[in-house]
Amino acid sequence: MINKIIELGFSKLEANELLSKSKNIEKDYSLLLKGYPIQYLIGNVNFYGYKINVNKNVLIPRYETEGLVEKTIIYINEMFKTQKLDVLDLCTGSGAIAIVLKSKLKNSTITASDISKKALEVSKINAKENNVNITFIQSDLLNNINDKYDVIISNPPYISEDEEIMEIVRKHEPHQALYASDNGLYFYKNIINDSKKNLNKKFIIALEIGCDQGNSVKEYAKLKYPSSKIIIEKDLSNKDRYVFIINN
Repeated sequence: MINKIIELGFSKLEANELLSKSKNIEKDYSLLLKGYPIQYLIGNVNFYGYKINVNKNVLIPRYETEGLVEKTIIYINEMFKTQKLDVLDLCTGSGAIAIVLKSKLKNSTITASDISKKALEVSKINAKENNVNITFIQSDLLNNINDKYDVIISNPPYISEDEEIMEIVRKHEPHQALYASDNGLYFYKNIINDSKKNLNKKFIIALEIGCDQGNSVKEYAKLKYPSSKIIIEKDLSNKDRYVFIINN
C-alpha cells in the first residue's frame, strides 16, 4: 500500500504517517484517488517545524505562509529589537502563524482572531499542544477588536471569486478561507482601512497576497498610509507574495 500512495505523488514520510494513523487504509486510499487532501487524512502538517492539526474547517498551511512568518520576524527584529510587542494575527485559521510567532517572540503578547468558531476550536487545540499562550477572539476582521498592536499580520482569503484554482483545493478546503470579493482585494482593503484604530504609532502590517495582487495592494496602502514605507516581497518561487506596511 505504501508504494501505491507514493505513486500518487506523496512522499514516503506522508505515506508512512497515513499508514500509521489510518483506521481504514483502503477507504483513505480511495479518498486520495478522488483528490482528498492527505493532510486532512493524516490530521496535521509540519509548519515552520511545528505540528499543526488541520481538518476540513481550516485551510492547510503552506510554505508561502512560512515565508510570511520568516520575513515578518526579520522586520520585527530590525525595527523593535528585543522590545516586548503586542501582535495580532487576523484570519488565524489553524493558528499556525500565531503559534510560530509566540514561540519565536516569547516575551510578546499574541492575539489571534477568526470569524469561524470551528477554526478557532482547531487553533486553540494547536496552541495548547504547542505549549504557547495565545489570546483568541472570534471576530469579523477588526470588528470585535479594540486593543492596539505593534504588528498586525494576516494571510486572509485572497482568491478572486471567478479565479480557477486546483480542484483539490476548491473541492475540499473551506471556501470562507479561500475566496474574496472585489477581485480578491476585499480583505486587504478592509484591513488597511480599519487598522489605524488598532495600531501603535510605530507599527508593521504584514500581509500575504496573491502573486498578481502586489501593486494593487501597495497602491491602496499608499492612499491610507501615505507616510509609511510599503514593500512588496517575493516568495521562494520569485513571485510577489507579501506586502509590508511599515511605520518606523
